[in-house]
Amino acid sequence: MHKRCLLFLLLLSLFRNQVNASPFQYHKLPAQPEYTDTAFLQAYSIKYEIDRSTDSQNIFLSKVRCDRNGVVEVLSSKGLLTRSGGQLLYPGKLVQDVSYRPMLDMNLKDITLYQNQFTYASDKAIVSNAWAGKLNSLHTMPDVTTFCGGDDFSFLLTDGTSIQYIKDSKLLSASKPDDKVIDILFDKKRNLFWLLGEHSVSVFDAKDKSLHTKFNGDSLTCFALTNNNNELIVGTHDGYLKINAVTGKQIGTIYNNLPCTDITVVKEIDNTLWFGSLNGAFMLQADGKYKYYDSRRWLPANNVKDIAEGSNRSILILTDKGLGEIHFEAMTLYEKALYFEKQVRQRHIRLGFNATISGMKNGNVTTGSLEDSDNDGLWTSMYLGAEVFRYAATKSPEALQNCRESLDAMERLYTVNSIKGFPSRSFERRGYEISDVHKKNKTNAGLQQENAGNAGVQSPSEVWRHADDPEWDWKSTTSSDEAIGHIFVFGAIAELIDVPDIKDKAIKLMDALMQHIVDHEMYLVDWNGKPTTWGRWNPEYVNARPTMVGDRKITSSNII
Repeated sequence: MHKRCLLFLLLLSLFRNQVNASPFQYHKLPAQPEYTDTAFLQAYSIKYEIDRSTDSQNIFLSKVRCDRNGVVEVLSSKGLLTRSGGQLLYPGKLVQDVSYRPMLDMNLKDITLYQNQFTYASDKAIVSNAWAGKLNSLHTMPDVTTFCGGDDFSFLLTDGTSIQYIKDSKLLSASKPDDKVIDILFDKKRNLFWLLGEHSVSVFDAKDKSLHTKFNGDSLTCFALTNNNNELIVGTHDGYLKINAVTGKQIGTIYNNLPCTDITVVKEIDNTLWFGSLNGAFMLQADGKYKYYDSRRWLPANNVKDIAEGSNRSILILTDKGLGEIHFEAMTLYEKALYFEKQVRQRHIRLGFNATISGMKNGNVTTGSLEDSDNDGLWTSMYLGAEVFRYAATKSPEALQNCRESLDAMERLYTVNSIKGFPSRSFERRGYEISDVHKKNKTNAGLQQENAGNAGVQSPSEVWRHADDPEWDWKSTTSSDEAIGHIFVFGAIAELIDVPDIKDKAIKLMDALMQHIVDHEMYLVDWNGKPTTWGRWNPEYVNARPTMVGDRKITSSNII
């Protein structure tokens, strides 16, 4: 059979290279174009949840901001919080910010950026640690809910029912709007403040201190100045509106064909609109479609409280349970592949296999365990195939070493059992395998106790069998998808790896598997002398299926 496999490869090679030698009029295929691996923006999330060591149930998050130094601060009902730890796939925490001790004693009500510096509203003053701490503008609104900086260190404050315009601790104006004030924005282009109410949008003119309504609506929740301050985007409980900032008239109809229509926050960041909602965040693309970020894939929770621009093109999305930091990093496909390669090597290698991790808690890989699966051979074949292609393209010594280690694991699938040419599904140290009977809730202590009392006793299921080596068990019932994965990668190695010992090993394993199948009339035959459930290519078995049944077609193509 060894010669047969070599002959097949030789004939295949001749066919590929000599098609024009046929008496038929073939046309030579054009050369395959080379792919240019250019960089693209890859999005990923880093999540920061409220520190569980605190009284997190009673902490309410409201605002997030990032200053010119890249420092991120979160305003909560318990004061300022900051990030601790955190990287992709390794969540961090939001912890109390103790960097400025005097801030711990202030009763902070709101936070904003003024000239890209952190600025705070306490129950007594507008303060900042920038500008040598000289900003300390007193006010008389102890229940201030939000504020906004205007021209030349002037500020407009509100407690929801009234507003105060102050500068250098002087009250320049005070009035009571007709609507409850939710938010304030400064329009530098016109030197006026926009006020959002629950049912209206108003303007406060900083020159003549006048206040008048520009737009009336219902269920308004948030707003943002966009398009060079020429438009207002106003969020509602049922989508969002566009308003002309000059006329105050609505532009078009309401936009409610959205991932979620209950809008909680809207921001324009780098000329792009971002929306927060009760069910995640989404970004409006140039083509009019939305990119949607929700669930634990992106955010600690879906109830979005605030959105802000972060450093290095990141977007900060604050939820009621923590902070999601969406990054957009320029990388090539090769760089992305190397990231996953590093992840496989650091987290998923079990006895040379590309293995699964189970039992993780909250995405923390240190809480999970590597374990066997029905498809250790198949998943490792896919990984090994990728490393084969990587080596063929780059001649990377690291890729070649990865090939050696994974091929060793694949080879042992054939040698750990005593059935000639039959690949095991997996193997594991005796007593530690995961079986149908012994589920995944075993503790290490329980496994060790069972192992000690299991000497000389058959494995706990028909699937797992004792190896001749008393330290090991192997998994039977190998299926067709496993065999196909093996043939794929052994063939790839035979064609693409120019290292004799690796190449020869792959060819011998391919020969052993195919010889087993041929010797057993196109079946994979298990330890009990019977074909496995899915390792069946025998024509009598295959052709017993109706012509149009998918399994008949798949199985026929597989054996070819």
